[in-house]
Amino acid sequence: MSSSKPSATEKGPSGRPYHHGDLRRAILIAALDAIAADGPSGLSLRDLSRRAGVSHAAPAHHFKDRAGLLTAIAAEGFGLLAITLRAATDLEEAGVRYVRFAREHPAHFQVMFAPELLRTGDLELTTARALASDALREAVTAVPPEGRGTDPRLAGVAAWSLAHGFATLLLGHNLEDPVGAQDPEEVFRKLARMLFRHPG
Repeated sequence: MSSSKPSATEKGPSGRPYHHGDLRRAILIAALDAIAADGPSGLSLRDLSRRAGVSHAAPAHHFKDRAGLLTAIAAEGFGLLAITLRAATDLEEAGVRYVRFAREHPAHFQVMFAPELLRTGDLELTTARALASDALREAVTAVPPEGRGTDPRLAGVAAWSLAHGFATLLLGHNLEDPVGAQDPEEVFRKLARMLFRHPG
């Protein structure tokens, strides 16, 4: 009797077999490539299996369905974002790193903020999202009140809105006229200094 489960190895696009532990990663990479090219809403597991060079059953075996796959991508994205934000020395640098993350991981970025495509109650996702939020909150609260106002929560919303809005507009090619040939990260620094004053 045949089984619908994928074997311990699958052959990738190169013809070389994946070890079972690498197959999940190969599917994620293929999904990120597809999202970068066409966006997350049109992603299908059947097309993805063809892109990855694996059996039709492989994506479903590892992620169950499209929502499971996109949730795994979002969780990975928030985890990467948390790491990069925690490496920042101050709020301005955290914002720059947020913008850099969006530029370097555009497919993750698209999926992370599309809750209608995700299993929003997934433990891995909620944990990773909380870590990223905590990292941004710590960067905001480190700014003295005279530089951010008396309500750190609203300051956090302002900082997130600035970084996220700038990154989203940048990825959508909506800032080509005002930014031009300038380094987007340096442009963001100027915007951040307009909003968050540095005492002294």
